[in-house]
Amino acid sequence: MGVTGTGKTTVGRLLADALGVPYAEGDAFHPAANVAKMSAGIPLDDDDRWPWLDAIGDWLRGRPPGQGAVVSSSALKRAYRDRLRSAAPDAVFVHLTGERALIERRMSARADHFMPPSLLDSQFAVLEPLEADEAGVTIDVSGSPRTTTAQALTSLATGGWLRRR
Repeated sequence: MGVTGTGKTTVGRLLADALGVPYAEGDAFHPAANVAKMSAGIPLDDDDRWPWLDAIGDWLRGRPPGQGAVVSSSALKRAYRDRLRSAAPDAVFVHLTGERALIERRMSARADHFMPPSLLDSQFAVLEPLEADEAGVTIDVSGSPRTTTAQALTSLATGGWLRRR
């Protein structure tokens, strides 16, 4: 989870590979109207996000028991994470975070994404970081994606959220 440009897709794929579980790109669950709205520089509101979150939740709910999975999603608000947890009660969140200037630089360097850098402030405005009672870890993204992934794996293992294989 995290604002756009933190590397959710890259780190998510690396985490899934390291854990040997399926990966799903959260952006793929957006209806075309959401993508069009964001492409036009218009932030999504809660009414736009609920069906998207429900689609992600349906995918998570459809996973075989005990298999595990990684899905990237901004999950910016506690209510969004609660919605995902209603579908997948064992969900653990990895909150990717970093300085705004770093994230904006990364977004500006992307050529293949519909989310324009102009929407970054709207994402930070609604972001509610993980709370102490939520299952998950917060990881700084100032290092390379591999470093970020290694830190996430270590933190997840330390927190007891990784099953031994």
